[in-house]
Amino acid sequence: MNHKIKNSQHISKQCLVCGTENQFGLKTRFFETEENEVIALFTPREEHQSYPGIAHGGVSAALLDEVIGRAIMAHYDQNTFGVTIDLQVKYKKPVPLGIELKVIGRVTNDRGRLYEGTGELYLPDGTVAVLAQGKYMKRSLGQITNSHFIEEEWFSPDGVLPDEIEL
Repeated sequence: MNHKIKNSQHISKQCLVCGTENQFGLKTRFFETEENEVIALFTPREEHQSYPGIAHGGVSAALLDEVIGRAIMAHYDQNTFGVTIDLQVKYKKPVPLGIELKVIGRVTNDRGRLYEGTGELYLPDGTVAVLAQGKYMKRSLGQITNSHFIEEEWFSPDGVLPDEIEL
């Protein structure tokens, strides 16, 4: 299924999931779809390994947590984020290293301060490897960080915005 892309999301320098300057980070990029879902693109590397050639399950959980947490941004703005209250993860298939993978997340119930969401991590053949559902508290970045972070470390990444991403 092709998802039309309307926007890319901000990233930061030191985040484990998106940080451009975190040497052990996943360096993930996030795109908002016309359906207000968020798609993440990333390639797990050797330092993300659990068993040989397989990404650690915690990496998959972190990615799903991040993409569901960011899904609220597609409904509001780049400074609205989800702080995790509860996350449930189900592992269905091993997640390989060294190939680009995709994660998609969405808001399923927006109840004011709180929201719920779901997400899936896809293998290149379209198989769902990991899925998650969670509950989040909606927060502005100003409520969870300082102005230095927002001004100096929260930025729009360089690169071409794809017209669509296929899952």
